[in-house]
Amino acid sequence: MKKAFIELHLSVFLAGFTGILGKLITLNEGLLVWYRLLITAVTMYFLFRWQGKLKKLPLRDILRIGGVGCIVALHWIFFYGSIKYANVSIGVVCFSLTSLFTAVFDPLINRRRFDKVEMFLSFLTLAGILLIFHFDTQYRTGIILGVISSMFAALFTVLNKQLVVKYDTATITFYELGVGFLGLTLLMPAYLVAFPVENILPSLPDAIYLLILSWFCTVMMYTLSMNALKKISAFTVNLCFNLEPLYSIILAFIIFHENKLLHSGFYAGLGLILLSVVLQMLRVARQAKHSPAH
Repeated sequence: MKKAFIELHLSVFLAGFTGILGKLITLNEGLLVWYRLLITAVTMYFLFRWQGKLKKLPLRDILRIGGVGCIVALHWIFFYGSIKYANVSIGVVCFSLTSLFTAVFDPLINRRRFDKVEMFLSFLTLAGILLIFHFDTQYRTGIILGVISSMFAALFTVLNKQLVVKYDTATITFYELGVGFLGLTLLMPAYLVAFPVENILPSLPDAIYLLILSWFCTVMMYTLSMNALKKISAFTVNLCFNLEPLYSIILAFIIFHENKLLHSGFYAGLGLILLSVVLQMLRVARQAKHSPAH
């Protein structure tokens, strides 16, 4: 059990490092995501084939899973765009809005009633974002991109829940990222016309960061979290992943000294967002106590 908790917290730490690497990599957000998908999909193909986890699926199922993967690609593009137009702290704070969009999309897609408590807690997060948007005017473009990113992240979460019931997670992850890579490849010519760059190939430092992002912060993070899930409840895993934005902000303060660039409005907004997260954690913990499966 101790090993499982170490693996879990290491996976959360690696997830928190993705924003830092997004800031360090000098490629624009489109090329960054394209290379991340390429390296990750190829690595997962050989890894899962070797482990015997990869299953063949009908084309119809692959396209269904792949459509969700294209949403992941869009989420990553807007997430890294948010970081590049603002900073890591702004990008990960905007990601907290995923809960609001999930509270809206889940009832609409799965045809269930809206949860009033979820909506209330989500609007606390929204109030925090609006507070930051109002005071930190220099980051407005980054905030807008971050909000769009969280919308795609929420849509992915809701649609992915429908997939995990029918398929195993290794197969889902590979086909999502693989088809997401193919979809982004088709869009890249138009993307590069709209956002031209001097060099498509990454520099040596960028290549190293991309390998770290793909191998450690994607493949290893996924493997560690899946290993932890074998001995730790899904509730505990999800609870720990609430620490991801906090890890990212702390790392950004240490590495990039972003605390010197942020105004009081950011901390006031962050306070509201953390309050929302804490209240949600307490609510889920209370529900878990009364759940026979927990």
